[in-house]
Amino acid sequence: MIVRHGGVYLGVVGVMDTPRAEAGPVIEQLRGLGVADMVVISGDNQRVADAVADGLGLDAAHGGLLPEDKVSMIARLNARGGTAMVGDGVNDAPAMVNSSVGIAMGASGSAVALETADVALMSDDIGRLPFAVALSRRAATIIRQNLAVALIIVAGLVPATLIGLPIGPAVFIHEGSTLLVVANALRLLRFRRGGEHAGIAHESRPM
Repeated sequence: MIVRHGGVYLGVVGVMDTPRAEAGPVIEQLRGLGVADMVVISGDNQRVADAVADGLGLDAAHGGLLPEDKVSMIARLNARGGTAMVGDGVNDAPAMVNSSVGIAMGASGSAVALETADVALMSDDIGRLPFAVALSRRAATIIRQNLAVALIIVAGLVPATLIGLPIGPAVFIHEGSTLLVVANALRLLRFRRGGEHAGIAHESRPM
């Protein structure tokens, strides 16, 4: 912004969005979960993006990006492995579509971003992001465990019934394994934290 008093130009004032107060702790929690290669991609000036990235301890900053530039950047990040894109605006939607997982900030997010995203955080609290990441990983682990249990039970019951196991005990074992799978899944109700490795990209404004 150019400041002028009468016909005299007094100077130029630069402004920028400041990171949310909880953004720093969130970045630390994500690193604790093993999330790596966190970058900010933004339509703001490169100097603003650099300032945000430096203040939050992010790995890189890419500023001055149009929506199509964000898509290209996500493609480059995807080449390193799975990438999650966190955003809330119309300009973020194309990048979220092309990321491995699109995450929209619910309360402040645009309708397009919410409809495009794979995951919507139904509040403006970005502090929920580490919990969502950890919970999704734990859920995937339990799914794999349940599939393994189901396959082992079925693989055992088929030959057992062929060699003479009565149908009654076979049904009892099968239904018992179902209860075991359900009980294992219910452990998610007590979930708190967990984590592994992933890549995640942030648009500057949600931070």
